[in-house]
Amino acid sequence: MLKKGSKLNSILTGTCPKCQKESMYVDKNPYHLGNVLKMNEDCSSCRLHYQIEPSFFYGAMYVSYGLNVAIGIATFIISKIIFDSTLKTSFIAIITVLILTAPLILRWSRNIYINMFVDYDPTLNHKEQSTKHQN
Repeated sequence: MLKKGSKLNSILTGTCPKCQKESMYVDKNPYHLGNVLKMNEDCSSCRLHYQIEPSFFYGAMYVSYGLNVAIGIATFIISKIIFDSTLKTSFIAIITVLILTAPLILRWSRNIYINMFVDYDPTLNHKEQSTKHQN
């Protein structure tokens, strides 16, 4: 499903968008809340510097807003239309879902944002494989 080289793979796994070999984050578990936004400075494989420019990830706030709105609307539709909940119950469901998914949304928004600017480079994998075969 998540083919290496696809942006979706990098976004959902939090791997380096350029080589997709290692996690961009110090702690892979987003629910370790003290480390949710702690990122490695560079990819140890391809040397991509994640902080492309000062305050680069401030733009991820806009992505986060869009994700929160989409998840909130989806939760409302599911609770109101499918489960026939009251309006009050639907809003409680929205708040609960948004709180529970907040660490994921924080990471996904950063992952989406950096993937908007950095493309996968398949030649990085070919170079590594060719050097292995030569040894």
